[in-house]
Amino acid sequence: MRNFLCAMVMSLSILLLAKPASACKMTVDLNLDDIKYASVVVIGRIVEYEIVLDQAVRKERKEKSFLSDYAHFTVLVDEVLAGQPPRIISVTWDNSTFGEPETMEEGPYLIGLREPDSQMPPLRGPSATVLPSPEPESLTVLQAPCAPPFILGTSSAEAKTIRDMLAREAIK
Repeated sequence: MRNFLCAMVMSLSILLLAKPASACKMTVDLNLDDIKYASVVVIGRIVEYEIVLDQAVRKERKEKSFLSDYAHFTVLVDEVLAGQPPRIISVTWDNSTFGEPETMEEGPYLIGLREPDSQMPPLRGPSATVLPSPEPESLTVLQAPCAPPFILGTSSAEAKTIRDMLAREAIK
C-alpha cells in the first residue's frame, strides 16, 4: 500500500509540474540595436495573415501547435525607412520563441524584415530553437531568438527610437 501511495504522489507531482515545451528557457527584451540586421524596414499594414500548419508533423503526433508552424502575410508598404522593398511584400514569420498569434490587426506597424539567408541577431538567452526559413523566397520578420519581433506599433516609443536611429544612419 505504501508503494502505491508513493507512486501516486510521484505521478501527481510530475503531472502538476509538467509544462508545455518551450523554445526558450527565458525571454529577453527587444534590443533596438538589432535593427542593423534588417534588410528592409517599413511602415506598413499587414493583410492576408494566416498560420501555415506543418501538416507532415501533425500526421506523426497529435499535438495542437508545433515549432515548425509559421505565419505568412502580406505587407502593404506605406513608407520605406531602410532598404529598397517593393510596395507589396510577401513575409514569413517563424516565431518559434513564443508561437504566432492566431490573428493580427492590420496596423500600421513599423516592421523590420531580413533576407532568410542573412545574418540574424545573436542569441541573448540561455537557449533557443531556430529553424530554417520555411519560404526562402520571402522576407522574414526580424527577431532575435527569445526576443520579441520587430513588429511595432507606429506610435510606440520603440518605433520612434528606431526611426531616429535610421535617420542618423542615413545622415552618415
